Amino acid sequence: MLAGRSISVRFGGLAALEDVDIEVPSGTIVGLVGPNGAGKTTLFGVLSGLLRPAAGRVELMGADVTNRSPQARARMGMARTFQHLELFHDLTVRQHVVLAYRVRHAYKRLWSDLIDLRGWRRPPAEEDERVDGLVSLLGLEGVAQIPVAGLDTRETEQLAQVLRTVVETEGVGILLVEHDVGMVLGLSSMVTVLDFGRCIAVGTPDEIRVDEHVRAAYLGDAGATNGSAA
Repeated sequence: MLAGRSISVRFGGLAALEDVDIEVPSGTIVGLVGPNGAGKTTLFGVLSGLLRPAAGRVELMGADVTNRSPQARARMGMARTFQHLELFHDLTVRQHVVLAYRVRHAYKRLWSDLIDLRGWRRPPAEEDERVDGLVSLLGLEGVAQIPVAGLDTRETEQLAQVLRTVVETEGVGILLVEHDVGMVLGLSSMVTVLDFGRCIAVGTPDEIRVDEHVRAAYLGDAGATNGSAA
């Protein structure tokens, strides 16, 4: 579904990524982990179209999209979340889902939705059905009519369950970058580990847990040695 092939990125004389490969098949969660400064955000930027690689290519649904914009990739089905979200505090949870739906299917309505709220009246039956289905899929029925400003921070396990459900139900592929390595290993079928812009390991969670190069990247050489001896 999504692939990066031999991706390299340089900022001046600094190699932020060097010949990195990654694949995200449909119906799977692939984890991307690494210490701070490993290149995770840079790779995310290349895959989503915010950065152009110095070398390599990005493929989406089998098509080369290396030189296509983030908007073009979004129209092909790619979506990216960011670490810091911007939400409309006067809108309910369900209305946020409606906006996301209309960005893809009724873009011209967004002005009236956000400026004078005329767009919230008499939505098409197809939209109501799809939005209600998404709210149910994400387990948000209990908070659908609550403004976002009144919600507590989501719990890690709740998020994990939502991701599992979306993958199983919708068949999408997810590339997961998260500082909680335990969560990533618990969710992912395959994991790629970066360190100093290079891929140092690719494997199943069990393989990554015992990989000496991964232990060295996170714990230092001494930690890797001690971990192996243990």
